[in-house]
Amino acid sequence: RMAKESTTIDVGEPSTITKSSSHVVVDQKKKKGFVAAAAGGGYKRGLAIFDFLLRLAAIGITIGASSVMFTAEETLPFFTQFLQFQAGYDDFPTFQFFVISIAIVASYLVLSLPFSIVSIVRPLAVVPRLILLISDTVVLTLTTAAAAAAAAIVYLAHNGNANTNWLPICQQFGDFCQATSTAVVAASISVVFFVLLIVISAIALKRH
Repeated sequence: RMAKESTTIDVGEPSTITKSSSHVVVDQKKKKGFVAAAAGGGYKRGLAIFDFLLRLAAIGITIGASSVMFTAEETLPFFTQFLQFQAGYDDFPTFQFFVISIAIVASYLVLSLPFSIVSIVRPLAVVPRLILLISDTVVLTLTTAAAAAAAAIVYLAHNGNANTNWLPICQQFGDFCQATSTAVVAASISVVFFVLLIVISAIALKRH
């Protein structure tokens, strides 16, 4: 009688190795994803901090521009009881538009600070950054319009226009023209700041 030999096949050990190796692969992928997210969040947080600092600087510049234009006024020393030569911002509708517009821009910048802070705390959040991008673009248009309109009047005040008999007044109202010119320059700087803010938001919204 021939003895039957039993054959034993062990399949447990290879499956264990396969499972463990698959877990290692998954863990490595998770670690790589976490590292990539941390790196992306790091540079986006840096952009958000720079955004916040730019907004603080823009608030100071816009408030200063609106205040300087609002207080721009000069009275010539030679006047009689019935005639007085005086120049003020409210004598020019364009300068009034400038004061109101830049004051609105400064108020907007103050209201935008919480969204900028949220972007610092949560650098990967898309909604607050998208809101800032759209709002900054709209306000940039208003700031540019106010600065450009005021710059045209300041230019005429300095140089006049011989074709339309517009006489330059800055030879007489030197302090007034200096104040209005300073306000226009400050508003122009704020335009550059808004361009930088828009670029920062666009970069922060880009996926890597």
